[in-house]
Amino acid sequence: MSDTPADAPVFPRTLEQWAAASRGTLIERLGIELTAVGADLTSGTMPVAGNVQPAGLLHGGATASLAETLASVAAQQHAGPGRAAVGLELNATHHRGVRSGTVHGEARALHLGRSTAAYEIVVTDDDGRRVCTARLTCMILDAP
Repeated sequence: MSDTPADAPVFPRTLEQWAAASRGTLIERLGIELTAVGADLTSGTMPVAGNVQPAGLLHGGATASLAETLASVAAQQHAGPGRAAVGLELNATHHRGVRSGTVHGEARALHLGRSTAAYEIVVTDDDGRRVCTARLTCMILDAP
């Protein structure tokens, strides 16, 4: 018998489940695709096209959304069934502009605790150049 209440939300665990859960969300709107999912490392990509600001550069908010998505997915993997991960703080430093192609992100665990999880997220361009370095801290809660 499970300790998880019958009415607790079911959180995705696999790439396929995350893809299905992302339909109709900002993740889908930005074109973010997860390529690996795990508590220690979650990675994904996002197209630059459609995510630019008026000057034609990748929008910093889109980059921050990619970073927060990757780390939040990783934190949810860490939290596990019956628990939820919610973002507490996001910071991002943008290093270079990108006008085309795809950006690639990796969220790597810095701390995996009982009540918090912290990640460093590195976003690079198609040539492997660092576009952004971000950090996200999540709180781990019992799911409603």
